[in-house]
Amino acid sequence: MALLEKYTEVDCLWGIWKMEESVEDLLLYFSDPRKQEREMCHLTAEGRRLEWLSVRALLTELCGEEKQIEYLPSGRPFLSDRSYHISISHTRGYVAVILSPQREVGIDIEQYGERILKLRSKFMSKEELQVVSADREVYHLLLHWSAKETLFKLISEEEVDFKEHLRVYPFTPIEIGTFDAQEFRTEKQQKYLVHYQIHPNFVITWS
Repeated sequence: MALLEKYTEVDCLWGIWKMEESVEDLLLYFSDPRKQEREMCHLTAEGRRLEWLSVRALLTELCGEEKQIEYLPSGRPFLSDRSYHISISHTRGYVAVILSPQREVGIDIEQYGERILKLRSKFMSKEELQVVSADREVYHLLLHWSAKETLFKLISEEEVDFKEHLRVYPFTPIEIGTFDAQEFRTEKQQKYLVHYQIHPNFVITWS
């Protein structure tokens, strides 16, 4: 079993799964492997099948029992028994799931990579760019992108411009921390407290 981290907080629980097993090994984690095979028959790529199974294995680990994931027309996931609100993310080698019995949640995990340096102008405002840490630039940019992905999942709106509609307020990146963010896509212009962790291979944000 490749559970990397599992956390239980006041109103949510979340975890990270490192995808180390084969599809065959992951299928053995479920009470009815043939059911899982039928449900993912539309997935032909090995990587997508691994992600699909890893998400459900992690969900089972978090809940203590197997749960059924469904999807709205928008692509937003939900549990068929409505026991928790759920958000899902994946990056190369890892998947992440967050659950809350009380409120909407969002989570995003991003692999470390310097490609983000070339993309910054597409999702960062001038104000955000001015306060990016020079010594941890890649991680700081990745946290901005990840936080905006998390907010995008939370507000569940179409035509969201990450640069114009989502704002991350200044913070100094450390290994584990929080920062404030706000959406300007809806009338509420909701503010959020975003939690984050920096790992050598990835960053993760949730709210």
